Amino acid sequence: MRAKRTIFSWLSAVILILSAIVAAEARADSLASFLPEITPEELAPGADAFGPVRDDVKVAPVLKNGETVAWAFLTSDFVGTTGYSGKPIHVVAAIDADAVLTGVKLVKHSEPIVLIGIPNSKMVALTESYAGLDLKVEAATGGEGHDLDIISGATVTIMVIDDSLVRGGIKVARALGLGGLSPVELGPKRELDMTKDTVENWEKLAGDGSVRRMTLDVGQVNTAFEETGDARAIKRPEPGEPGDTFIDMNMALVSVPSIGRSLLGDAEYKNLVEWLDEGEHAILVLGRGAYSFKGSGYVRGGIFDRIQLIQGDNSVRFFDKQQRRLGEVAAEGAPSFTELDVFKIPADSEFDPAEPFRLQLLVQRSVGALDRVFLTWDLGYKLPERFLLPVQAPNHVEDATAEAAAKSALWKRIWKDKTFEIGVLGVMLLVLTGVFFFQFQATANARVFYWFRIGYLSVTLVFLGWYANAQLSVVNLMALAGSIRTGFTWDAFLMDPLVFIQWFAIAAALLFWGRGAYCGWLCPFGALQELLNKAARALKVPQWTLPWGLHERLWPLKYMIFLGLFGLSMVSIPLAEQYAEVEPFKTAIILKFVREWPFVIFAVLLLLAGLFIERFYCRYLCPLGGALAIPARIRMFDWLRRYKDCGSPCQTCANECPVQAIHPTGEINPNECVDCLHCQVLYQSKEKCPVVIRQLKRREKTGSAEIKIPKKAPPANHPNAKTKTAS
Repeated sequence: MRAKRTIFSWLSAVILILSAIVAAEARADSLASFLPEITPEELAPGADAFGPVRDDVKVAPVLKNGETVAWAFLTSDFVGTTGYSGKPIHVVAAIDADAVLTGVKLVKHSEPIVLIGIPNSKMVALTESYAGLDLKVEAATGGEGHDLDIISGATVTIMVIDDSLVRGGIKVARALGLGGLSPVELGPKRELDMTKDTVENWEKLAGDGSVRRMTLDVGQVNTAFEETGDARAIKRPEPGEPGDTFIDMNMALVSVPSIGRSLLGDAEYKNLVEWLDEGEHAILVLGRGAYSFKGSGYVRGGIFDRIQLIQGDNSVRFFDKQQRRLGEVAAEGAPSFTELDVFKIPADSEFDPAEPFRLQLLVQRSVGALDRVFLTWDLGYKLPERFLLPVQAPNHVEDATAEAAAKSALWKRIWKDKTFEIGVLGVMLLVLTGVFFFQFQATANARVFYWFRIGYLSVTLVFLGWYANAQLSVVNLMALAGSIRTGFTWDAFLMDPLVFIQWFAIAAALLFWGRGAYCGWLCPFGALQELLNKAARALKVPQWTLPWGLHERLWPLKYMIFLGLFGLSMVSIPLAEQYAEVEPFKTAIILKFVREWPFVIFAVLLLLAGLFIERFYCRYLCPLGGALAIPARIRMFDWLRRYKDCGSPCQTCANECPVQAIHPTGEINPNECVDCLHCQVLYQSKEKCPVVIRQLKRREKTGSAEIKIPKKAPPANHPNAKTKTAS
């Protein structure tokens, strides 16, 4: 009892010390705390001082001879800047009266996954290159008015910095009224009243603005092109009389129940509701006349290039997958139309149905074989008040909701950009799952399985590793632990879809097979070690087998390294991230050996050791492998088949196990097994397995037609039965 009290007291003291260290290191990151580290001229040419931070808007004037030439702001004060590490990426920028960024400085980040090994100067230079960005253009184009430069290995970080500078800069410009950008109204947002679903006729819908209309005649269009002064366009007027209808276009927000039921009918409205996901809306566009609002672009490229929806700073272009045709308008008294189409507005477009918006029509006129002149007309829309709930008192949830939506839009954009990579990884996981579930059949032919494994590891190395940079790391786990301590959110982990999917798959695999599913098949550095070792064997490089006693005592090293790193992360995550360089993954996989020489030499030495001792690093030093082995103890199934002769007297599997995971007594150590399935190949081998060979001889004597290979583990009363299985 006294010993327990002593241990408890010691642990309490350690926790108090660690808490004090963490508290001492804690620092309120703010614009005021970062400005002393920056010279004014870095943010605005010729500037010589900073003014005090304002109370109403968190900006500080950048002064030149006492006059304000720009306003400095911290991106994390205005938008979420959480990076892959789960911590904010702090960038200080300055914006002038014309809403142009005059200077940008990366002041603090915690992005070890992507930045360790990438020169900090490279990251700083790319961040500073945003100086000169015109936020008026970004506001008009929805943040797509510039090209996005990417540094290999730092994709997520760059996208977060880009998103925070654009969105944060626009917010500052609007708050200060810079560049003519109108301030955003800070009042409470309106919400739809989804309980109103009465069916109305066309006259009522058109009369109260539920359906909005724009008509253009041939004379109006020809006059507009004449006013451009383009002689080529003037020479090619629209045919017909001036009063002929060029286009009669109508629009309605049919995701509103009453409007949707009235115009679509109950059956079509029900189909619409099933088609729309949460947060999505839809408009009905009706047209007739000489000009089509659809054109033919959607046939060739899948995009409706003649119309786009615009609301504030956001714009939405529609693709063929977001469109459905309507047969007829259900509302009583509706005129006939030649084009009736429903368009889906995606949830990540930040569309607010309660706010005004417009549908912009692009009218084009061919003036040459490939040249066209364009003019635009807008069909404005505002939902009638009867479909909106009364204004509620303002609250503080709105900003958080908007920020969450922006973060969601960012990671969804990243996932969309990596559709191909996600698909390939999905196929890899499905194939591997099939091999594990049907491992007896998969390993029946030793030669076929050998080349299958070589091929799979090659895809893992080249695609997952060198191409997609999807190498997992123990730093992932430290970032997760830090996120849990400071307030867990999914956003940071969703930023890298391939890493996220792999961790999700690993969580499931640990229950079924243990750590070997990742370490033996999906780890790019593990694949590199094994492929190099196979090449070394082909070149007759001698293989060293460590004495069992020494081999067994080297196993705990990787667990000690992991626990040391994890404990260090509780004190200082940046320090732990530096010592996590014991993993050569970034050098060999992410940066492809393009790095400072000490890191390259370290990685090469580990690979050289692996030429003589297969998977040397995996066996003894890998902290990630040790981390995965700990929860793998909870696996629910034992899949690897064993004979009662395994270990006594037969040592074939133990001698041939590539990582020496089989004890001399025959049992497989699930913490060390990488699920290469070589023992399952031997289990069926007619040349190496004594049990199978005996059955062959028995068949020769008795004339039996087949070899009966036991398909169950040895009985429970066998001395090795409870341990002769693996993950």
